Order: sequence, then structure tokens, then C-alpha cells
Amino acid sequence: MTSRRRVGAAWRALSLGAMLLALAGCADLGYYWQSASGHLGVMRAARPVDEWLADPAASATLKDRLQLAQRIRRFAVTDVGLPDNRSYTGYADLHRRAAVWNVVAAPPYALKLETWCFPVAGCVGYRGYYDEARANQEADVQRAKGLEVSVYPVPAYSTLGWLDWLGGDPLLSTFIAYPEGELARLIFHELAHQLLYVPGDTRFNESFATAVERIGGARWLATEAGDAARAEYAQFDLQRQQFRALALATRRQLEAVYGSKEALAGDWAAVEPMKQAVMREFRARHAQLKAGWTGHRQNAYDLWVARANNAMFGAQAAYDDLVPAFEALHAQEGGDWPRFYAEVRRIAALPAAERLQTLQALQPEAKRVAPDAPPAGTERRGTLATPIPTPENGKNGV
Repeated sequence: MTSRRRVGAAWRALSLGAMLLALAGCADLGYYWQSASGHLGVMRAARPVDEWLADPAASATLKDRLQLAQRIRRFAVTDVGLPDNRSYTGYADLHRRAAVWNVVAAPPYALKLETWCFPVAGCVGYRGYYDEARANQEADVQRAKGLEVSVYPVPAYSTLGWLDWLGGDPLLSTFIAYPEGELARLIFHELAHQLLYVPGDTRFNESFATAVERIGGARWLATEAGDAARAEYAQFDLQRQQFRALALATRRQLEAVYGSKEALAGDWAAVEPMKQAVMREFRARHAQLKAGWTGHRQNAYDLWVARANNAMFGAQAAYDDLVPAFEALHAQEGGDWPRFYAEVRRIAALPAAERLQTLQALQPEAKRVAPDAPPAGTERRGTLATPIPTPENGKNGV
């Protein structure tokens, strides 16, 4: 099928899909339409990597990155056991700074995200937009409800392998220039979502994919990367781990405030100073951390910290709350990817409460999260998507 015919078929399929989805509520017609047409725009921009490599107008730098991405893609299949399909065999230059923009919202005295429900994906704690202005409009709607809101750019997303017949998910200009270690992790993360997805359970989905990216990324760096790439990654990852620990400690402090006797009594005049004290301590501790960092990534988290609120802390939690449990499970299975994936699928099939209980039993005690910890939502973004926000570019999630 020619590229033009593929796009035409995609347009008809996505248009019909948007109309069918809209039957769930006519008020959402515009939202579903922007999702379908936005993804179609990405597909229209995509060309096979081989075409880019043969294009004399493409820069040598881009060609090097595309070749690196293809090596990472092969490693994902042969060494990490991820799907062998057409995803990341094409590339699209989007001429914008993000693939989508996510809107997340939370009450002023809770970390549980507001949720939106969608066919197939289930209920999730975000809405994703291909246009930043429309994302900001949605943010204004949520602020008018008295919620704390965050809008953040997302570099990549997954269609869960559903559109492999159309070429799969392309590499994007929004992340192709990432350092080698980060590029590998991102590709592993998104392909992990294609391997397994539990509708409506973002914490499970994102923690699983994050564990795969961490373990797979470490293997790539150890066996395939050069010394410079390993050194660059080691410096950044140290900063990331330190910031993650700070964010986790702050979330727990906020949860304690929101579960205090004052909060339970609805004495918000007493709760607000407690909340602000936690936020001041968070920013002060970040400044102390940052003073010990060096290199061009020293300011990587400044924007995140400046904008930090309940929505951002709630969204960030989904990406790492259960990661230690999945990492422990991988070790328990002897580092064998097929056995690990088989056990993850078994756990995924359990009822939600039993699923969490099983993972909690694997979780190191110091890192266990409460059964009602936030959230079930920062993932399928209400588009066709599963972005993985990363803070080094001012995005949510750490």
C-alpha cells in the first residue's frame, strides 16, 4: 500500500473511530476529533527510516541518531524481549516541542488526580491534547472548578501496537536528540506498553514500563554504549535518583498533612499553612541538592519545582510507586525476560485489589505505598497515547 493510500485508510479509520467514541457523549466529540486528527498528523509526517537515511537533505546528525535508534530497537527485541513490529522504524519531524500536552488536576488538599473515562483505556487521570492552546483552555476549565492544575509537554506516546498495520509508532523529533541512555530507556518504555496494558490501572502500567526501561536501559549501557554515553548517563541518573527520593519524601509529607486530624475535620485554614510548610521545605531541599550538582543538567528540575503542586505530585507518583516491586520480580525470575513477562501477565489478570496486594508483597517495605495512594491515572492521556514525561526538559514525572 502506498503512503498516500495508507494515510487515506488511516483517515477513514480514525474518523470512524472518533465518531464511534463520541457516541459515549456528544460533548466529547471535539476532544475525540482532535485526538484522531492529531495522531493522523503525526502519521502524515512519518517516513521510513531508510528514506531519511537516503535523503541528501537530511543532516548527518539526524542520520546518526536514526541509526542509533535502529540499533536500540533491535536490542529491545533480541535482548529485552519486547515486540518485534514496525514501531520506531519510521521517523516524523513534528516541528514543535512536544508530541502532546497533558492536563492533570487535583484538589487543593489531596494528591488523587481527577479522572476522565474513555473506551478501551478506562478511567485515567489526564487529558492529552495535540495543541498546546487547547490544553491550556482545558486547564482553565479545571482551575475554575477550584482544582490545582498542571499542563506539561510530553515527548512520546504509544498506540499500544494497535496501529502496527499502519506503520506503528514513529520516532519523533521531540525525543530523537535525547542522550543515548535516555533514548534507549524511552524506546524500551513505550514498547513495554505495547507488550502489556491493563485498562484503567495507570500505576501498574507505568510502573511496569518504567521497570522495563530501567533494567533494559542498564543492560544497553553496560553492553552496547561507549564510555562517553555511560558517563553522561551516570551523572544525569544520579541527579534523577536524588530528585526522585526528594519527591517521594515530599509526597509522603503531603499525604500526612492531607490525612491529619485538621484535614479530616475540614479545617482548611489550619491545613493550608501545613501544606505550604511542606512545599517550602521541598524547594529548600531541592536548592541544597542542586548546589551539589554539576554540568549542563544542573537546572534540569527548576521548572518542575517552581510549578510543583498536588497535580504534579499526583501525576509523578504513577511512574515509580511500584517500580521496586517489578524490579524485585525481575530478579526473582532470575533476570529471565520471558518468565518475568509471564508472571507480570498473571498478576495483571488478577482483580485490582489482589493485583496491588501481590505487588505490595514484592515491594521493599520502606517503599510500599498505601492501597489508596494516588493515583490510577497519568497514562493513556485520553488520546491514543502513553507518554512518558521526563523532567530534564521541564516535563512532569521523574
